[in-house]
Amino acid sequence: MAHKLILVTFFVLSALLSFAQKKDISVLAYYTGGQNADSFAIEKLTHIIFSFGHLKGNQLSIDDANDSTMIQKLVSYKSRNPNLKVMLSLGGWGGCATCSDVFATKKGRKEFARSVKLVNDYFQTDGLDLDWEYPVVRGYPGHKYSLVDKKNFTALVKQVRKEIGWKNELSFAAGGSKRFIDSAIQWKPVMKKMDRVNLMSYDLVGGGAMVTGHHTPLYSGRPNAGSAAYGVEQLIAKGVDKNKIVIGAAFYTRIFAVDSNSTSNNGLYQPCKFEKGVSHKQFDVKSYELQGYTYYWDDTAKAPYMYNPETKRFCTFDDERSLALKTKYAIDQKLDGIMFWQLADDNADHDLLNAIDKVAHQ
Repeated sequence: MAHKLILVTFFVLSALLSFAQKKDISVLAYYTGGQNADSFAIEKLTHIIFSFGHLKGNQLSIDDANDSTMIQKLVSYKSRNPNLKVMLSLGGWGGCATCSDVFATKKGRKEFARSVKLVNDYFQTDGLDLDWEYPVVRGYPGHKYSLVDKKNFTALVKQVRKEIGWKNELSFAAGGSKRFIDSAIQWKPVMKKMDRVNLMSYDLVGGGAMVTGHHTPLYSGRPNAGSAAYGVEQLIAKGVDKNKIVIGAAFYTRIFAVDSNSTSNNGLYQPCKFEKGVSHKQFDVKSYELQGYTYYWDDTAKAPYMYNPETKRFCTFDDERSLALKTKYAIDQKLDGIMFWQLADDNADHDLLNAIDKVAHQ
């Protein structure tokens, strides 16, 4: 009898321990505003990242009253989702013109870190996401970058963590290219101070592309091509803990004009010129099919694409299927989670966020 009681106790304790250790993945949404967020499924998010604050002198600055109102609104959503974290962010594409110079000095780093604490305390937000695009490697045209950015970024991260403490969160957005991963960051000391790294595994085929491809695939369609999984492998090789890695998804489509002489492979991996980006809420597969596009699924990359052979336009994007697979990958690989750019690009039915949520909480 005693033996049976011990066994029962063991299984109960094991079940309770397993339950206690179970962790839902993080689901992070960047959000730029532009529309009322009241209709968004806030309950399906763990984090909203306000995008963006910028440098004013050496300090983090919220650009205007509208942005301040937006941040206050985001914080108010904690009444709907008590576990929600609202993060401030710095920079973005084209938003970090003076970062290299400001963060090159101890004075600049200290003043910035103090301003982060002040702004964070004022809005009662939950920390900072650094979105400097990019230290060390070329980013936005004309923005300064330098080899010394690498050690300066490490010093910056240490100073910000010292100011905001561990009660608040600290993360950064990392370029998804091998060049960024290899060159821009001192990974081990930086990640000691970080809650997570948000891997921008989108725009992997960018505006300067000469050949079409998947801009946000889960796996590489060709050897050593950029993808979420390839980026994760590269980060792990640099010593980054898996449970601090967040992979990225795109709530928008990139459209390329394929070279008029190309007729093969339904537009995939063909000479091209970038044309435009389209928000998911303005990109409906059925309506594009009526315009002469055909939907294709690349089972190697686990990514969709569309092609119009008449207009020679190639579309690369995430959809419900690819997002479900990305979310499952994050769970199976025991990553911290999945993030996406950006919340306001989902359609009125929240199709893309629902696809993530369905897998994240099944």
